[in-house]
Amino acid sequence: MSRTTRPSTSLLRAAAVMGVAALTLTACGSGSGSGSASSGSGSDGVKVGLITKTDTNPFFVKMKEGAEKAAKSEGVKLMTAAGKFDGDNAGQVTAIENMVAAGVKGILITPSDSKAIVPAIEKAKAKGVLVIALDTPTEPQSAVDALFATDNLKAGQLIGEYAKAAMAGKTAKIATLDLAPGVSVGVQRHDGFLKGFGATDKDVVCAQDTGGDQAKGQTAMENCLQKEPDINVVYTINEPAALGAYTALKAKGREKDVLIVSVDGGCTGTQAVKDGKIAATSQQYPLKMAAEGVKAVVTYAKDGKKASGYTDTGVTLITDKAQTGVDSKDTAFGLENCWG
Repeated sequence: MSRTTRPSTSLLRAAAVMGVAALTLTACGSGSGSGSASSGSGSDGVKVGLITKTDTNPFFVKMKEGAEKAAKSEGVKLMTAAGKFDGDNAGQVTAIENMVAAGVKGILITPSDSKAIVPAIEKAKAKGVLVIALDTPTEPQSAVDALFATDNLKAGQLIGEYAKAAMAGKTAKIATLDLAPGVSVGVQRHDGFLKGFGATDKDVVCAQDTGGDQAKGQTAMENCLQKEPDINVVYTINEPAALGAYTALKAKGREKDVLIVSVDGGCTGTQAVKDGKIAATSQQYPLKMAAEGVKAVVTYAKDGKKASGYTDTGVTLITDKAQTGVDSKDTAFGLENCWG
């Protein structure tokens, strides 16, 4: 989840404009990992900010790509920033403050800490800035003007229903490789999986946090196998964690008899479904989240109309081993619509 940007700027011709560019780059880079600015030539110089959790996760790379394309199409300037790591709330706070100072009309953000970021968001809104959460809701969700995101509970529920059907009545020994305590997207996916499977946390024989990292996913799976060697169902927060789990299982010769299900729909993860390493994944669409977010800020800048509430940007179960009663698409569809 779990799910980032690379510095780029264009040469500007006038000293005054260079001053603005310098502010933009400082704002996006200071305390936030990395940053960039891209400009368009319309909409009266409207600026839009995008702040992601990191600049390395392919999910956020695709999100930035969607924002850049939308900004170019709408003729607005885009400022971007990212945390140095997943959980870098201080970096995101600094990015918000700098973007507000630079005069953005709206900020799109994937919160690293859903609760701790709220005071900074409230300060931005008090300055008249439209704030939209992408992918990860704030706590409370009403702290932002709007949320454009996957229904993460549904994403988890889809793979839970799939896993239940695929087990065909066999007794399940479930391991969950989660994100981190208190991160809403991780909690929702975890809870959705259990709901779809018809299980509770009491039915989970091993639960480990991975931060959505492949190496940590491998270590977590190794730990779970030591605790309970007969695990036969593995839920993972995302596909890097799933691939880490697969590596650990393969080392034990268990890769063919353990069902792994995941969430994200990145190209690497979708290929892993095609290759049989992951049984199924719930695919989400980060490019759409960002593109819709940019358009909402442009609408606000033009007529003062604020986006509000929750917009579901969609989720699709991807598998080549469809189960009766569970809607899904195959990996051909998944690879056509993947990211990363």
